[in-house]
Amino acid sequence: MAAQTVPGLVDARHKAGHDEAMTAAPGRPLVEIETWIFDLDNTLYPTSCRLFDQIHDRMTRFIAERFDLSPEAALARQKGYFREHGTTLRGLMVVDRIDPEDFLAYVHELDLACVPPDPVLVEALSALPGRKIVHTNGSTRHAERLLDRLGIAGAFCGIVDIAAAGYEPKPAFAGYHELLRRHDVKPDTALMVEDIARNLVPAAALGMTTAWVRNPAEWGADGADGGHIHHIVDDLGGFLTSAAALYPLKPGQPPSP
Repeated sequence: MAAQTVPGLVDARHKAGHDEAMTAAPGRPLVEIETWIFDLDNTLYPTSCRLFDQIHDRMTRFIAERFDLSPEAALARQKGYFREHGTTLRGLMVVDRIDPEDFLAYVHELDLACVPPDPVLVEALSALPGRKIVHTNGSTRHAERLLDRLGIAGAFCGIVDIAAAGYEPKPAFAGYHELLRRHDVKPDTALMVEDIARNLVPAAALGMTTAWVRNPAEWGADGADGGHIHHIVDDLGGFLTSAAALYPLKPGQPPSP
């Protein structure tokens, strides 16, 4: 089965700087996908808007205030927890027994004005057949605010957040299994979109097709060379628009632009 190439997407067998063919199967054809699973932060909005900088700063401030640390010491602890536990929250829970809801409420008090409108994404999600679900290491409230800001809340049928995963962050399997159970998802007809490459390892292991929204940051690109990535996406709206166009038109339905 040959991998499909559509606008906004780079065939995963030919990554930038890598000419060798990938050995993994390319995943299910996009036209056969029934459930679309999306990460939230830096996936449904561009990293260039720097919203995550606010989240990062508020995590540092939370640690500094809670433990009476200097900003520098708080940042060092934050980075250490991220490296050792997958997320800052997990480290705070395991090491410091912090109430996760206190942390999440604090760090997600954000000014969303920097998140730009994306009419192409809005139209693409509306035109794309199948269910759409958010799977995030953040909170449901954070996801709801962002989906509202982007004007795409109506396109999604569910959110699986960090609490639903027992506060075990991706790439731990708990959240993936809960998503499959809660929404009765068949992995072999599901596609997961993520900006952190290593978070697609469990999705592929469970049988999903995967799409990596190319993230140049070291923590985003770590693991991007693995065969668990079926598609590399540079323009999510364009990718989804082209995917929607692959589906047969329903009677009376106008063609996608």
